[in-house]
Amino acid sequence: MSTELTSILNTLKTFTAEKLLSALVLLCVSLLVIKLVMRILTKLLEGPRFDQRMQKYILSAVRVLLYILAALIVADSLGIPISSLLALFSVLGLAISLAVKDVLGNVAGGLVILFAKPFQIGDYIETDAGSGTVAAIDLTYTQLDTADGLRLMIPNSVLSDSKITNYTQLGTRRIDHAVSASYDDAIQDVRAACLQAVAMTPNILEDPAPMVIVSKYGDSSIEYRVRCWSRVEFYWDANYALLENIKACFDKNGITMTYNHLNIHILENKSNETL
Repeated sequence: MSTELTSILNTLKTFTAEKLLSALVLLCVSLLVIKLVMRILTKLLEGPRFDQRMQKYILSAVRVLLYILAALIVADSLGIPISSLLALFSVLGLAISLAVKDVLGNVAGGLVILFAKPFQIGDYIETDAGSGTVAAIDLTYTQLDTADGLRLMIPNSVLSDSKITNYTQLGTRRIDHAVSASYDDAIQDVRAACLQAVAMTPNILEDPAPMVIVSKYGDSSIEYRVRCWSRVEFYWDANYALLENIKACFDKNGITMTYNHLNIHILENKSNETL
């Protein structure tokens, strides 16, 4: 590195007013060309294919590369050895990359998220690092707003390597409740009561059609699964309302909702004999 730096310093000593003026003109032309290229690239990136965040990052990256290229061109016009300058930049770049390797890992993860688009702002997602509604997507961090009102900052390097479940992307979500009823209650009666509860619950979709199935025969009850669909924006309201309506319909139709209990039978001893 010292050799390249010495070569650059020796070149600086040979600068003349004519070289400086020529380099200044070349720099102005380069800046104008950069401005024109950026304007054309901005037009090309407009449209639904690239969202605003991706456009911003692509434009920033291209602008930095063009400025570096312009600097090398100007340096070459001044007689500065390009190879020495590139070697100097390489050493500095290596030192910086080692110092901020975690940040660079997050940036790489952010680029993966931006191009793969596993989620968008406003989506509710579940990850290995936490779950919540996506509030912002940056190059280094993704911000989630949790259900209990907390802001969760997840590094993109962690997020891009973890399992991501997107509950919003498909637009609908299935409600699935397990309920139990006594063996003494007919299956068709329990099914009718569950479907009645579904019918009186707002924001339940008719297609796909709701269904009630027998899922398990327990020790003291039969387990049923009540399954229906709702739009994601109404999911939680419909989910909790259906739970309340199932209990109300069971009570109305005389369906016994069982629970774990213990029956104790006391037998009187009548075997006392008089000798």
